[in-house]
Amino acid sequence: VQLQASGGGSVQAGGSLRLSCAASGRTFSSYAMGWFRQAPGKEREFVMAMSWRGGNTYYADSVKGRFTISRDNAKNTVYLQMNSLKPEDTAVYYCAAEDDRYKSGGYSQSSFYTYWGQGTLVTVSS
Repeated sequence: VQLQASGGGSVQAGGSLRLSCAASGRTFSSYAMGWFRQAPGKEREFVMAMSWRGGNTYYADSVKGRFTISRDNAKNTVYLQMNSLKPEDTAVYYCAAEDDRYKSGGYSQSSFYTYWGQGTLVTVSS
């Protein structure tokens, strides 16, 4: 699976961005998709994830009520809609994928995912 993240940019606090992650190479609909981020000088952290069936979503408390994850299996793309952005959301955002048909749990752990995109930078100014 190859992943290509896009949609990052600069925005003022309170603004919105939508990140996209296009997948190719395998059956996209069989894969759980996750978003992680890494701010300068910090560890990579979990943001949101969606199971392969799309029925279960997982999110970090820091983005609850502000971010939404969705997927379009026909387009092999997962989206991260980010609203009410804050300066602390500034980071490089990475998408990740894993075949989770025979797995359960661990969606918030980076070690759960085998495939990673290259990252897209989001900068939120105050």
